[in-house]
Amino acid sequence: MAALLLAGQVVRNAAVHAFVESDPAKAARAWPSHPEAVVALGMSAIGAAAHRGQSVGPEVLRRIYSAAAGAPLAAQPYLVRGVQAQLAGDSSAAERAFQAAEWRDPRSLPARYFLAEYYLRAGDIRRGLTEFAALARLAPNGVVSVTPYLASYARDPSRWPQIRALFRTDPELQNSTLQLLAGDVDNSSAILALADPAHRNAQSPWLPKLLSTLVSDGQFAKARAIWADVAGVRTGSADLLFDAGFAAAAPPPPFNWSLTSSTVGLAERQSGGRLHVIYYGQEDGALASQLLILPPGRYRLAMRIAGGGSQAASLRWSLVCASAQGPLASARLDTLVARPLIFEVPAGCAAQKLELSGSSSDIPRQVEVTISDLTLVKAGANG
Repeated sequence: MAALLLAGQVVRNAAVHAFVESDPAKAARAWPSHPEAVVALGMSAIGAAAHRGQSVGPEVLRRIYSAAAGAPLAAQPYLVRGVQAQLAGDSSAAERAFQAAEWRDPRSLPARYFLAEYYLRAGDIRRGLTEFAALARLAPNGVVSVTPYLASYARDPSRWPQIRALFRTDPELQNSTLQLLAGDVDNSSAILALADPAHRNAQSPWLPKLLSTLVSDGQFAKARAIWADVAGVRTGSADLLFDAGFAAAAPPPPFNWSLTSSTVGLAERQSGGRLHVIYYGQEDGALASQLLILPPGRYRLAMRIAGGGSQAASLRWSLVCASAQGPLASARLDTLVARPLIFEVPAGCAAQKLELSGSSSDIPRQVEVTISDLTLVKAGANG
């Protein structure tokens, strides 16, 4: 009889542990008076009340605190006490309760979250960020969850030393935060100040996003300066076109070549300073492009073209002002075999997009060409 009773208790206890987190009601049915089941049901009731915007009834809190005596290592009752103390304005009691919850369950996400919020609200940035870092490691998709909080604090220069220290312990958190910051043009200074050498180079994931954000905002010169600095590009005032020899693949677009590999066709760098292009002829689209910052004036674009024959007419170089839709200049590739493209950049055109594109016809024909000796220089009045 004793063995049967003991076996029954073991089964009931196992049922509680199996369902206490995923289905507290089922755990309570297996053992209604089990402390963990009572606490879990109470926490579910608190969550439901919060969802409805209602206050928690005193009977729910009484059952949680009563059950806590039978589960002294449970963190949840202390979380409840901490929240109650916060609402009552007793910050010291709230901190003690949250610390007790974290001590009982170091993997408790609510305990980490409440402590992080408490410390940050109290101005203890170092301890608050440390708690958020722990949250990022413990929670599923934790880095994604806490990144917005870190990004909001990263906008304040006075907090950069603490954030740098945190980033040194968690490179993934640094990468995620910098990428989020890159979506706002006002965050460029924070990104450059917080990115360590491992996250400040041509391959940094935040760099293309920040460049796109700045370009969309019309801050072309600032975007190019950051691009050159981070990617380690050394250019002079006479360098109108970057990587004219198609040999520097590391710096990212848009101030380096953006080369296509898609259903439109293929554009790829080849040794010897050449661009190899295959246009499939089935749909219109860009094959190669680069964003330029040319001062107002007259310019000359020239190149050598091999292959293509008459089919090269389906390929075209064009230059469009970034602030307008119509092209400043455009020429078919077959015409550029005999003469260069001369064009004028007007005042008010702060940036220009140079693009090689393909135009399809009723009868699709594939064309393959190689472009070399590409040059872009200022032109005189007579070209």
